[in-house]
Amino acid sequence: MTGARASTVTRAPVSSAPRPTGLPERLALDRTLVMGVVNVTPDSFSDGGRWFEPAAAVRHGLELLAEGADLLDVGGESTRPDAGRVPADVELGRVLPVIDALVAHGAVVSVDTTRAEVARVAVDHGALIINDVSGGLADPDMYRTAARTGAVYVAMHWRGHADVMDAFDVYDDVVADVRRELGDRLRALAAAGVAADRIVVDPGLGFAKSGASNWPLLARIDELASLGHPVLVGASRKRFLGHLLAGSGGEPVGPLDRDDATAAVTALVAAAGAWCVRVHAVHGSADAVRVAAAWRSARATENDTGKQLDDTTTKDVTR
Repeated sequence: MTGARASTVTRAPVSSAPRPTGLPERLALDRTLVMGVVNVTPDSFSDGGRWFEPAAAVRHGLELLAEGADLLDVGGESTRPDAGRVPADVELGRVLPVIDALVAHGAVVSVDTTRAEVARVAVDHGALIINDVSGGLADPDMYRTAARTGAVYVAMHWRGHADVMDAFDVYDDVVADVRRELGDRLRALAAAGVAADRIVVDPGLGFAKSGASNWPLLARIDELASLGHPVLVGASRKRFLGHLLAGSGGEPVGPLDRDDATAAVTALVAAAGAWCVRVHAVHGSADAVRVAAAWRSARATENDTGKQLDDTTTKDVTR
């Protein structure tokens, strides 16, 4: 009985989730990080271009930091369903003034792009993370760029651009399929010379996953973590939350009414050991990651106490 009890309560310590190297020491926290979203686009699904002007985007980024964001993700091309692409020079023109200003204010900045050129220039301007929703599939030069810059690289699961991605929402076992395809990306990154300790994986919620496919990825996030890399989760305001919260008429709630559900997801994945969550509304998720850290700490303490009791019992029996 003693041995069985020990095996059922064994849990990973709070600090067990891997962290990427190459980021400021102040981000080496025993809790999940919060990445605030700064959309510098006129057609974002979540805010409809509210922060499109550079000055407004910078103000918004600073507000997110004040609300508890640990880092900021700046993007200049919408990836909402059915969104069209913009030229690289347009994307650069949108993000660079914002990155420059936020870095000058001391922010840790991620650039949200699928283009190697945009990633390279953004890193030159102070971005420390390349958040590539295509996982390198949209630009054959992306992996070489990540290797040369030494930036932290987020490889998200992806099967196609926004205008076609819903057609690829076909899986045998979504978790096994996503894990296998991310494994392919990891091998390609290694072959390109990207340091393993600077790679983060992202299950790509909402990308080629329009509805029910998202929930198993959240429930079995440990299977993605078993790839051996930090996990970033971007559930914020996604369609599957809108459908979950739909009223009696079946109409999904709008993006701005999904923030409480987003914070609930944040608490769950943070308790499961996610390295970072990417969110539009920071305050609720900043509270949620702290709740989750306290929860994990209490569970680790309980495990340690149980192990000590088991060891004591074993010694008593063997005397």
